[in-house]
Amino acid sequence: MSSLYSRSKDLSSRSRKSLSDSPPSSPSPSTKTFRQDRASRSDSSGVESSSDRLPARTSTYTRRENRLASLSKTDDDSASKDYKKLYEDALAENEKLKSRLDDSKQELTKIRSQLDRVAQRQDRISERSTVFESEKREKEALEKKVSDMEEELKVLTELKSDNQRLKDENGALIRVISKLSK
Repeated sequence: MSSLYSRSKDLSSRSRKSLSDSPPSSPSPSTKTFRQDRASRSDSSGVESSSDRLPARTSTYTRRENRLASLSKTDDDSASKDYKKLYEDALAENEKLKSRLDDSKQELTKIRSQLDRVAQRQDRISERSTVFESEKREKEALEKKVSDMEEELKVLTELKSDNQRLKDENGALIRVISKLSK
């Protein structure tokens, strides 16, 4: 019991220090109601009577005592916690997380390999399409050459026929001239 009393004493001195050292913050709802009560009790000059201050102080003290009692209860609760169980729970949670991490890493590896395969397929497809396009252009060029050669062949056969006709005419002229010269 004396340890509980000394703990309560330590906590009260700590809370006083922390309350006085801490910067002002927004008022709590209980402080707001306290101020509202005080304002409603004050007379028209804005000064409170000493009889009004006494209940306010006692309520402040009771609130402080209640707060200290709740702090000591939380300290007792934290002292009674089973740290071994907490450690084992944390260890089990860590193991679960590690296994999930390993699973995620394996899945990531699988996905990366699938992505590499898809990228390789795309490269092959693009190479094939490039090859196909170049083959198509070559085919078109060859077809054009063939059509040009066919045109030249037609011209050539016409020239041969013209040449043969001219040779025949030339031979006929030579015969006529040889007959005339006799």
